Amino acid sequence: GGYGDFGGFGGFGDIFESFFGGGSAARRNGPLRGSDIEVTLRITFEEAAFGVKKEVSINRREACEHCHGTGAKPGSGVKTCPTCNGTGQIRQEQRTMFGSFANIATCPTCHGQGKIIEEPCEACRGSGRVQQSRKISVNIPAGIDNGQILTLSGQGEAGERGGPAGDLLVYIQVRPHKVFTREGANLFMEMPISFGQAALGCELEVPTLDGKVKYSIPAGTQTGTTFRLRGKGIKHLRQDAYGDLFVKMNVQIPRKLTERQKELIMELENIDAGSIPRKKKLFKK
Repeated sequence: GGYGDFGGFGGFGDIFESFFGGGSAARRNGPLRGSDIEVTLRITFEEAAFGVKKEVSINRREACEHCHGTGAKPGSGVKTCPTCNGTGQIRQEQRTMFGSFANIATCPTCHGQGKIIEEPCEACRGSGRVQQSRKISVNIPAGIDNGQILTLSGQGEAGERGGPAGDLLVYIQVRPHKVFTREGANLFMEMPISFGQAALGCELEVPTLDGKVKYSIPAGTQTGTTFRLRGKGIKHLRQDAYGDLFVKMNVQIPRKLTERQKELIMELENIDAGSIPRKKKLFKK
C-alpha cells in the first residue's frame, strides 16, 4: 500500500489487474465524459482587435432524442448482464506451477457494458448517441491574439451512460495586416515621409485602427525615428486598457530628379559647404 499504483509503468498496471483484479469495473461501467472537439477559426486583424461574433460548423455525437441516451427502444428495458452480473468483466481461475491466478477479461456477452439492451433503439442502433451537424455561435473577445484558444464548455460530444459532454476548443488564427504588426497589445508601423517633410517638419495623418489621427513631427526628423501614440494600440484581453502605436519614420529619397530639383539640391549643398572648413579643423584637432 505504501508504493502507490502502477499507472506510471505504462501497461504494467493493466497486466497487474488482469492477474489480481482491481477496481476497473466501476470505471468501465460508470459515466464517461464525451470527447472534446477542436476547430480552427480564421479572423481578420480588425476582428481580433475589436471582437466579433462568429459561427463554426461542427459534427458531433449527441444524446439520442428517441431513447434519451439509453440506447434502448422506448418502452423496452435494459437488464443486467447475466454472464457478468453487471460488472462488465468475467473472472477466470488459472492454475500454473507458481500457483493459482485470476485472469480478468471483458465480458463477451455485454462487451464490458454490464447491461444488455433487449430491444435497441432504431434511431441510434443501441449506442445512445447520434451524429449531428451543428452551427455554434462563438463570441470572440476584443484583444484576442493569434494562436490563442477559446473553450466552450459542454459543446463537445455527448458523454456515455449519463456522463458530461466534452468541450469545444476553438483555435484562433488571425490574418496579418497590411500596415500594422502586433506585439502583445502594442502596434508597430512604418510611415513614409519625404525629404522636405523630414527636414522642415510637418503635420502627418497617421492611420490607426480607429481611423486617421493628426500628428506633428519636428524639423530635422531622421529616418528610423520612432514616435509613440499612446492608447492607439489594441485592447488588453482581460483589462480595460489599450496598448500604444509606435510609428517609425522612413524618409523617402527620390530616385529620379528633375533638372530644377537637382539645381535646388546643389544650391543647398553649396550653402552647407561653408561648414566644411570647420569640420576639417575639427578632424585635424
